[in-house]
Amino acid sequence: MYDPQLLKQLVRERALRFGDFTLVSGKKAKYYLDGKQVTLDATGARLVGEGILDLLGDDLPQAVGGMSIGADPITAAIVTMAGVRGLSLAGFMVRKEPKGHGTERYIEGPVQPGDRVAIVEDVVTTGGSSLLAIERAEAFGLVVTRVIAIIDRLEGGAAAFAARGCAFASLLTIADFGIEPPAP
Repeated sequence: MYDPQLLKQLVRERALRFGDFTLVSGKKAKYYLDGKQVTLDATGARLVGEGILDLLGDDLPQAVGGMSIGADPITAAIVTMAGVRGLSLAGFMVRKEPKGHGTERYIEGPVQPGDRVAIVEDVVTTGGSSLLAIERAEAFGLVVTRVIAIIDRLEGGAAAFAARGCAFASLLTIADFGIEPPAP
């Protein structure tokens, strides 16, 4: 069963670091969230998988996936927990670069053009990584219905997804840790 308090505790203990950091978006930050410290932990993976399945609710897409390598353990956790619950759900990966051999695709996994999918992400700041995943998924022919993150830094990602026509939800926000997002 999903326990948001336990997930917050794991994030606080294992993933949240304070200092001076440069994020993928290029923004400077006084804190960093290393999502892999949670998603590659047995308890963390279970909580993330259960929590995101709960957010997906009854309107389950055909697949979930996101940018490799950050979204890979999240995808695996969700698909595994779906299997435990007896639900049909596939996973897929969006490569940063297409393979130089074989199919030479950006999208890997048991998905087909026309499938309804959700993009998953560990931490959303501006939404750039997920927007790239959306672009590549749609170019493949997938229908992206929403984006779901573990943590929203509350720094513009939700607005970027809304502008793209994608619903957005997260299990936690940075405010859950008593951190105020920077002023716009």
